[in-house]
Order: sequence, then C-alpha cells, then structure tokens
Amino acid sequence: MTTSSVSRRVPVQARSEQRLKAILETARLVFSEVGYACATMTEIARRVGVSEATIFTYFASKRDLCVRVLVTWYDEIIAQVENELPLIAGTRSKFTYLVRTHLYRLTVDGTGLCALILSEGREKDDKFGDVIVELQRRYTAPMMSVLAEGVANGDVRADMPLGLLRSAVYGPMEHVLWDAVRKEKAVDIEATAASLAGLLWQGLVPPDTRRAALQQLRGDIVGAVKRFEAAVSK
Repeated sequence: MTTSSVSRRVPVQARSEQRLKAILETARLVFSEVGYACATMTEIARRVGVSEATIFTYFASKRDLCVRVLVTWYDEIIAQVENELPLIAGTRSKFTYLVRTHLYRLTVDGTGLCALILSEGREKDDKFGDVIVELQRRYTAPMMSVLAEGVANGDVRADMPLGLLRSAVYGPMEHVLWDAVRKEKAVDIEATAASLAGLLWQGLVPPDTRRAALQQLRGDIVGAVKRFEAAVSK
C-alpha cells in the first residue's frame, strides 16, 4: 500500500490542503491518546470542526486514516535523519546518533504512536501489518547503510549477516520502548542512548582474534596442567 492509495483524492486548493493537514494532526493526537480501537472518526471530526462526511472525502476508512498518519510520521523522521546523518563523521558516531534519534522520536516525541505501531503492527487481520513492515524497512535503511559502511571499513564485524546485526540493535531498543509505553515512565534519553549505544557497539565491533587465541591458549595450558597434576597424584 502506498501513500497515494490511502487517500481518496489529493487536495489541490489551499483550503483543502489546510483541512487535510488539520485532520492528520488531530488524528495523530487522537490515535496517540486512546489507541486505534478506541479512536473514532466522530471524535476526530469534532476536534477538527468538520463533519465525518468531510473526513471520508479524504480517507476511505479509519484504517486508511491511521495508515496515513503513520506514513506522515515516518516521513518526518526519515527526512530528519537524511538531513542530519551526512553531517556526522565516523561509524560509531553515526550509530550512536541513530540510537539516540530512535529513542527520542519514539518516546519523548511519540509514545502514543509508538504504542500504536508496537500493537497494531502485529495484527494480521488486514494489510496494516504489511504497511508497517514497509515503513520500518524505509526507517531502518539508514542504520543498514551505516552498518554496511562499518563492515566495509572494518569498524563493524563482517562475520554476521547485516539483517541479524540490525535485529541485534533494534531488539533491545524495542524493549526500552515497550517499558516506556507500558509503564508510562519517562526515559532519560541521553543517558539511556549513551549506555545502550555503548553496549550494542561492543557486539558490533570485529572480534579481537589475537586476544581470543591467547585466551584459548591459556585455557589449553590450564587444562593440560590440571590433567598433569591429576596424573601425577595417582
């Protein structure tokens, strides 16, 4: 499903564009406040100051409206990252920036929408989940690029698939977001991002083969000594 397919028509006049913007902004607030199931087109129309029929001239259903809200939100985040990421030098600095931005935008800036994505994105009753998957693919593309760049220049380990590295990064962050959503607890973004990025980075850097070899040698020697002592004591 594309952005154009969820909207019945593209507003061409300034008044229509302003009305569409108001509908999307209001719908974002309502979905964030009460979730998808409890949100109603009636309430959204009431807050905008239009009739439900007016909203239905732009969107075929509440589902379509919700998808457009999420698409718009993701577009905002992606645009921010695409503007700021090229200004950052170094794989680790870029990685830390993406971790911080992810935590900030999905907690401080959008806890309600974060909850919507974490819950509705897992639904299998329609194509909503497929839309979320495509949005997340676009959203995580910059992280994939940073990891690929890191592999190419030796900053990131090359012995694991990029998809698995991505999962290893976003999995822990999702748990942080779930805790923030479920407990409605404020998150210290700077401290959490710094700690989490540091921890995750340790798993991304190439393994020190020389240290591993020395540790293996030490283990072999200790084992040999113990076996020798056991044999002598008999």
